[in-house]
Amino acid sequence: MRGEAVLEARDLVTGYEQRQVLHGVDLSVAGAEMIALLGPNGSGKSTLVRALAGVLPATNGQVLLYGKPLGSYSRREIARHIAVVPQMSSILFSFTVLEYVMMGRTPHLGRLQSESAEDRQVAAEAMRDTDTEHLCDRPVTELSAGELQRLTITRCLAQQTPIMLLDEPTAFLDINHQLQILQLLRKLNAEHGKTILCVSHDLNLTAAFFDRVALLKDGRLVADGSPEEIFTVARIEAIYGAKVLVDRTPAGRPRVTVASAPAEGERL
Repeated sequence: MRGEAVLEARDLVTGYEQRQVLHGVDLSVAGAEMIALLGPNGSGKSTLVRALAGVLPATNGQVLLYGKPLGSYSRREIARHIAVVPQMSSILFSFTVLEYVMMGRTPHLGRLQSESAEDRQVAAEAMRDTDTEHLCDRPVTELSAGELQRLTITRCLAQQTPIMLLDEPTAFLDINHQLQILQLLRKLNAEHGKTILCVSHDLNLTAAFFDRVALLKDGRLVADGSPEEIFTVARIEAIYGAKVLVDRTPAGRPRVTVASAPAEGERL
């Protein structure tokens, strides 16, 4: 049974300029849950993350944080509760890696307050957890896409929020670092009670690491349940348009194998 909701979308409608993307989405995230958000390209996953983070305002419905409208919080208050790893990070200035990670401490500092030894310790621990210690003194503008992705996750960890929203956090990462990040998220969830909502495109990694899956298509939430409930041949073929086989791993988790390419004009 799920506990009390800490973050909710209620009949959420939003989009960009004159293009509506989300159409009445209802999603309730309980404290200490770890949820994967899946769906085809263009289904509204990133838009939902932006709306839940308060970056994109609702045009109808609402987002609630601890039962209160998100708009009733200041940006600093939201940043103390929700950390966001966006899909793509673009850094124009040549900060060092350490300086960039330390930006995660900003919501916890007063105006003109300098970082303390405790803040630096938090940043150091986050860098150890994400295998970025060796990058400490390098300019962020010299990092590869994968290194920058890990660094953005590191800054998110240094922010020390109870809720983390991650938009494809394993994009650009090799398989070793993909597993490292997902294992870290599981640890943060299990040992520290972090509430995690994570956008993913990898069905098998999702099945291996997440206990709840929310599935979007065309801006609507079409399924919400365990990987065993979500990853069926009929549902995946209907949502993604690809012929698949579904069996079980030795650990008993669903495993999806593509049996044929999608039809012309359909998207994975």
